[in-house]
Amino acid sequence: MKVLVINCGSSSLKFRLIETSDETVKVKGLFERIGSDKGHFVYTPTEGSKYEKDIPIPDHYEAVNILVGALTDPETGVVKSLDEIDAVGHRIVHGGDKFSHAVILTPDAIKEIEKCAELAPIHNPVNLLGIRACMKYMPNTVMVGAFDTSFHQTMPEEAYLYGIPYEYYKRDRVRRYGFHGMSHEYVANETAKLLNKPIEETKIVTCHIGNGTSIAAVKGGKSIDTSMGFTPLAGVLMGTRSGGIDPEIVKYIAQVENKSLQEVMDILNNKSGLYGLSDNLSSDVRDLTDEYVKGNENAIRALKRLAYAITKYIGSYYAVMGGIDAIAFTAGVGENSWLVRKLICERISGMGVTFDEKTNNEAHGTAMISGPDSSIKVFVVPTDEEMSIARQVVQTINAEK
Repeated sequence: MKVLVINCGSSSLKFRLIETSDETVKVKGLFERIGSDKGHFVYTPTEGSKYEKDIPIPDHYEAVNILVGALTDPETGVVKSLDEIDAVGHRIVHGGDKFSHAVILTPDAIKEIEKCAELAPIHNPVNLLGIRACMKYMPNTVMVGAFDTSFHQTMPEEAYLYGIPYEYYKRDRVRRYGFHGMSHEYVANETAKLLNKPIEETKIVTCHIGNGTSIAAVKGGKSIDTSMGFTPLAGVLMGTRSGGIDPEIVKYIAQVENKSLQEVMDILNNKSGLYGLSDNLSSDVRDLTDEYVKGNENAIRALKRLAYAITKYIGSYYAVMGGIDAIAFTAGVGENSWLVRKLICERISGMGVTFDEKTNNEAHGTAMISGPDSSIKVFVVPTDEEMSIARQVVQTINAEK
């Protein structure tokens, strides 16, 4: 089955065409600066020459129009006809509590996604644009939606409810949803393979550490808790996001700094986290690592706080799951920052984790960075959200047969 995976951002569109029978990628690429006459298109076939060009891309409809043209072009194409594409898988950020798995995008499903837009007003409307654009140019192709939130729908009530009046959950759907679900699911499955155990028999903590960061407790292949909450602001501090804080801080800052609620929320989302704790030095772990090695106290403060926060979640998930078989680091920072992994692993030595510093320093791609006598295996596992979407598309279509 050939599956075209579409991931729409507010001014971008990433794509990948995958042959799911052997999980090979036929072509990948992206559109940047959508909505501008200075848009940028990158097209990279696995067999053939990469090309990129600057081109006006007024909207997502035009991006999809350009894409389908490139896919079938006699010179650049990887299919002779769009009929060779069996399905399109769309990344959708928020499925609320309505979607616990990927679904075929019927009119009713699209209406439910529209209702979830109030929970993700920046993301879901753009995701819907991508769906409608593909429907326009590929009207005979099955469309499937995969949700960032669906993997976490297996959390028990005691994990997803907040300690606020229950009516806010019943009436307004205020609860923990969690995000990065496709990444956590993919990485947990890959980690189970590394353990050489059926995933149903595993207890895994997946650490998706990037500019956005979330930690998940995955027991028997199902998410039973995760650090992000009602929104992606909750949990561990991130590049520019504060993570979880005392709610009274919002009121306090608004009062003492004479700021509006929106201004304080902007601070928590865009000026906090590593950026804020490093005294505005940087939100990028690469920059902070360079300064950490030099002894910069601002960088040291920020990265130690990040490691501490992640350690607390790992420890709590050890208790929640009754033990841990493996910890997996993934995403931009988790896969590439030897320093963040080192700071975390040193803190969890009391759980029986031994750490192979040389392997950690040299890790590129999949690697085991724990020592041979470690009671918990620690891995670096590159994430692949697009492959996760493609797998979910196949499962969804097969389930309908």
